[in-house]
Amino acid sequence: MAKIRRKLRSTEWFGKMDRDGMAHRSWTKNMGLPNHLFDGRPVIGIANSWSELTPCNAHFRDLAEHVKRGVYEAGGFPLEFPTFSTGEVLMRPTAMLFRNLMSMDVEETLRACPIDGVVLLAGCDKTTPAQLMGAASVDLPTIMVSGGPMLNGRWRDQTIGSGTHVWKLSEMVRAGELTLADFMDAEACMSRSAGHCMTMGTASTMASMAESLGIALSTNAAIPAVDSRRYVLAHMAGRRIVEMVREDLTISKILTRQAFENAIRTNAAIGGSTNAVVHLLAIAGRVGVDLRLEDFDKLAHDLPCIVNLMPSGKYLMEDFYYAGGLPVVMKELGDLLHRGAPTVSGRSMGEEIASAQCWNRDVIYTLDKPFKKKAGIAVLRGNLCPDGAVIKPSAATPKLLRHRGRAVVCPGAIRAWPRSATCRCRPRS
Repeated sequence: MAKIRRKLRSTEWFGKMDRDGMAHRSWTKNMGLPNHLFDGRPVIGIANSWSELTPCNAHFRDLAEHVKRGVYEAGGFPLEFPTFSTGEVLMRPTAMLFRNLMSMDVEETLRACPIDGVVLLAGCDKTTPAQLMGAASVDLPTIMVSGGPMLNGRWRDQTIGSGTHVWKLSEMVRAGELTLADFMDAEACMSRSAGHCMTMGTASTMASMAESLGIALSTNAAIPAVDSRRYVLAHMAGRRIVEMVREDLTISKILTRQAFENAIRTNAAIGGSTNAVVHLLAIAGRVGVDLRLEDFDKLAHDLPCIVNLMPSGKYLMEDFYYAGGLPVVMKELGDLLHRGAPTVSGRSMGEEIASAQCWNRDVIYTLDKPFKKKAGIAVLRGNLCPDGAVIKPSAATPKLLRHRGRAVVCPGAIRAWPRSATCRCRPRS
C-alpha cells in the first residue's frame, strides 16, 4: 500500500493527540469503529442522495455498501452521509428549484467534515449536476457513481419508456384509443425495477455526461440499476477513490475545458437532453472553466445523433448497455474528442474507449451512417429569446423546426410589447 507523503485534511480531526483529537475519535468510535481506522488512512465521504421521496435513488443504500467494500479493500476509511435529494417525480413545483440547495448541502458538508475524497451517489435528473457542482466548489478527489436506469418497461407485447409513454398513453385514453383499465395496467409495467428513467431523458443524459467528462468510471452511464455489474462498478469506484487521494487527483484536474468539450459533443451524439446545457454551464462555472451557450452551437450543432433511443428513437437504456454503451459512442466520435483528456481511472479518455465494441448497430449507429443527421443541440436566438434558447432537433418533428404563428401576449405586458413582434426563432441551417 502506497504511503501518502502530504498531510491529509482528515488528520486535522483524527490525527491530533490532544483534547480535540480525543473528542473527534471518541464520538466517532461510538459506531463500533476500531482504533486502527484512525491511523492516518484516507477518509472517504460517500455522499448518498438516497430518499424514498426520490424513487429513482431509493436503492442507494445497497449501492453505498458496495462503495464501502471497495474503500476498505484499498485501505481507506469510508464515512457515508446523506445529502438533500431533489426528486423529479414527486416534488412541486419543480425539482430544478432545489438543485442549488442540494449543491450547497454537498459543498458545505465536504468543507466542514474530515473528508479527503468523495464518492457521489446520484441518479435522478437534478441530483447529478447538484452533487457535481457542490464537489467542484471544494475541489477534493471525486468520483461519481450513477444509480443506473430501470429495466425496460414491458407491457404485454410492447416496450414502453418511462416519461415518454406517460404522455403517449394518457393521450390515447383521451382520444378513446385506450381504456382506463388498460392504462392502469400499463402503469404497473412501466417502472418495473429500481433505477432512474430508462429513456434518454435528463437522468440518463447526466449519467452519460458524468462518464464523458471523465468524472465517472467507464460504462457508468448505462448499466441497469439492478444489474450486478452496477454494484461491481460501485465497488471499483470505492477502490479507486482511495488511490485518487494518494495521487492528489482532484476534481479540477478532471473537469477541464477539454472534458466539457467532450461532453458537449457526446451529448449531441446520444441525442441527450437540452437540460444538459443548463447543468454543464453551472458545473463549469463552479470549477472555473469559461463555458458559454455559444460553445454548444459551435461544437455540436452539426453533429449527428447516432443513438436510437427514446424519445428520439425506439430503444431504451438497457438496450444501449447491451449494445456497448457510451464507450462505443465516444469511440465513434474519434478525432472529434480530446482523447488525451484525463479521467478518474488514471487513464486518458482515449485509453478508456479504445477497446469498445458495438454489438447492435440498430441501437448505436456509425458517424458516417448516423441515426439522424445534424441533430446536435441547436441554439436559437430571436426577438422572443434575445439571450438564447436551445432545442433538441433529434426529438423534434420537421413541423416544429420551422413555425410561423401569431404571438400571444399576456395583458400585463401588452404595453411593453412592440406591435411588430413576430416569432423568428429557428435553428441555424
